[in-house]
Amino acid sequence: MQKYFDVGRIVNTQGLKGEVRVISVTDFSEERYQPGSVLTLFQEGKEPMELRVNSHRKHKNFDLLTFEGLNRIEQVEVFKGGTLKITEEQLHELDEDEFYYHEIIGLTIVTEEGEELGTIKEILPLGSNDVWVVKRKGHKDLLLPYIKDVVQEVDLEAGVARVKLLEGMLDE
Repeated sequence: MQKYFDVGRIVNTQGLKGEVRVISVTDFSEERYQPGSVLTLFQEGKEPMELRVNSHRKHKNFDLLTFEGLNRIEQVEVFKGGTLKITEEQLHELDEDEFYYHEIIGLTIVTEEGEELGTIKEILPLGSNDVWVVKRKGHKDLLLPYIKDVVQEVDLEAGVARVKLLEGMLDE
């Protein structure tokens, strides 16, 4: 069975010529949205639909896309709320110490001392570095910056990331 990975969510239309606003969840928007790229649209209660990117531009915090053969607002309004995904074959090799979001979400966070803190529930891309949101039992979520000083090791095989907590990180 084909595996798919999220690259963005269609949140609205833009203008009248079939352009959609996408909130991206990929670090590779330039590559994912380049004209000719194929994305698969998933919507609740509908069959997945392949779309070929016709154009891409950035506007504020959005990626604006048009798709081949769809050049009127009426044709793309129905896509609102849909999720754009790529297939496993469309993933490419990453450098050492680089990971796809789907590889990181769900990892268990363990301190240098071996204390289990919780699991990564989401990743916030904040420009200079990502921030991992760690769900903890009985505590507020912990925000961990993905920087060398904090993340010591990521072991995908074991499903664990080892971290060094900096002063003040666990303050409730």
